[in-house]
Amino acid sequence: MEKITTIGLDLAKSVFQVRAITESGNVAVRRLLRRSQVLDFFRHMEPCLVGIEACGSAHYWANAIGEFCHTVRLMPSAYVKPYVKRNKTDAADAEAICEAVTRPTMRFVPVKSPEEQAAGMVLKTRELLVRQRSQTANALRAHMAELGIIAATGMTSIAKLVAILHDDQDRRLPVSARAALLEMADQIERLTERIEKLDTKIVAAVKADDAARRLTTMPGGGPIIAATVRATVQDPAAFRTGRDLAAWIGIIPRSNSSGGKERVRKISNRGNKQLRTLLIVGATSILKQARRGAKLPAWVLSLMARCPYKVTAVALANKMARTIWALLVKGGTYRAPAIMATP
Repeated sequence: MEKITTIGLDLAKSVFQVRAITESGNVAVRRLLRRSQVLDFFRHMEPCLVGIEACGSAHYWANAIGEFCHTVRLMPSAYVKPYVKRNKTDAADAEAICEAVTRPTMRFVPVKSPEEQAAGMVLKTRELLVRQRSQTANALRAHMAELGIIAATGMTSIAKLVAILHDDQDRRLPVSARAALLEMADQIERLTERIEKLDTKIVAAVKADDAARRLTTMPGGGPIIAATVRATVQDPAAFRTGRDLAAWIGIIPRSNSSGGKERVRKISNRGNKQLRTLLIVGATSILKQARRGAKLPAWVLSLMARCPYKVTAVALANKMARTIWALLVKGGTYRAPAIMATP
């Protein structure tokens, strides 16, 4: 029997599809596996190349299968889809995975260790809590506006609304409304406490990581951005240039060119949404500081004079992504440009 060299594994919750081919390209195995059978199947196979589509459980399976000396490669599902022939089935997906993993131009997703996955979970948990707090704060602000009590946007103004809720002498609020809105205020307070606890853990982890600590020297790059970069970018050297990292984040203009005509459109929005959002928020904070008199590079001032505010913020976020790549790959700390000016 010929030696099996490549296996395509289509992941699922309960039923997995496997397709294995030999050196000559003949199909050696085509079968269904229950979840409990997967590890036993790979345990008795000789080491070979295993292809898996990147998804929620892919990193777990990649680590588990890799313990049996197999070479596991994760691929974005969008890159596997062109290899699916006609109708989509589990068997067709496994065949496409088996074919795609052998392509010399295929791009692979780095396999995350459990520790790297845990770091990402901390950040995603914080993001969820922040989103829940914002939703509750917006609801509180809207309900009180219905009663003529208006507050500005932002979490700072919520403290004023909470003070009104605790003031029993304020007759603008009916008793039943006050009781309901106090529940929202308590929820905001509890969420704030949880977010602060996570922030403390994130800051401590950044201080203990030399690379993350160097990222915080960059303007607009605080501990949250540094921790997110370290959790999402496993191998910075895999990107040839800083522009490649910016393209992976999805913060460069999308190209749609043909016939020698260059057409540049909006940013691509590909890659990690969380990191892209944080970089744009960090760039926005830099521009706000510039309005208060802080110095900026000449190219940023020129862009501010010609382009809308948000376009300038995205361009600055693009530059921040390239700076992150340089700090991670080349080492050192951030050094401000020699020519800086005040807007």
